[in-house]
Amino acid sequence: MICAGVDAGSRTLKIALWDRASGRTIAAGVRDQGTDHDGLARELFEELLRAEGLPRERVARIVATGYGRGAVSFADSTVTEITCHAVGVRHHVPDAATIVEIGGQDSKLLRLNRDGTVRDFAMNDRCAAGTGRFLEVVASRLGAGLGSLGALARLADAPAPISSMCVVFAETEIIGLLASGSRREDIVAGVQAAIASRVAAMLGREAAPPVIFTGGVALVPGMAEALASALATPVRVCPNPQMTGAVGAALIACRQASGGAAGLGRSPAVGGPRP
Repeated sequence: MICAGVDAGSRTLKIALWDRASGRTIAAGVRDQGTDHDGLARELFEELLRAEGLPRERVARIVATGYGRGAVSFADSTVTEITCHAVGVRHHVPDAATIVEIGGQDSKLLRLNRDGTVRDFAMNDRCAAGTGRFLEVVASRLGAGLGSLGALARLADAPAPISSMCVVFAETEIIGLLASGSRREDIVAGVQAAIASRVAAMLGREAAPPVIFTGGVALVPGMAEALASALATPVRVCPNPQMTGAVGAALIACRQASGGAAGLGRSPAVGGPRP
């Protein structure tokens, strides 16, 4: 049985094709998001099918998740990001207890029960502070690529204090720091520390290990180390972290196709409102 997971995020679109027989992802793709969520998703889906030589009829079920999940017209059902990330991370890390997911426009914190069900979660989706968009703005202002931020942060002498977590005000603050002679390396280290501190504050109490970091921002060098420092506990980056939601959605699609449970525990279930 082959099923598909479509993660229509705010910044990127991810699709995974899961083969239940072999227990692995047989194809996956990522594309920058645009205004036509449905058209882009359909195009990427068909591209993956062609690359694998698979007819559409071979895909038993499709589940969509993410910010734009409701716009994916060819999906059989929708499942919230909370559920999909829990399933996707647990597939890679069966003993995961705490999940930190930071994407392009929001961040989520999940606490899991021993059986993998979601006990509770917190989410920041009201501003871009502490998200991939925030890091993009910082990198652009500093004339650096996202991939170089970790190397810059490691060269910091003293992380610059970033008091504002609003993207607009933080950008103004960074301009002021540059004008006063602050080094780029210290500013990057300060920004990463500020984001990590915001996530730690959202968590509210001690993070039960193992703590797994996922989402697109987990690919940014230096962020896992900053989170580990803020949480005072080791942080592991989930394998292929950008694809976690799509893989989780594909796994849930296979469960649905087999007549199994659609969701997990108290996490939002199939078709529910976005938390």
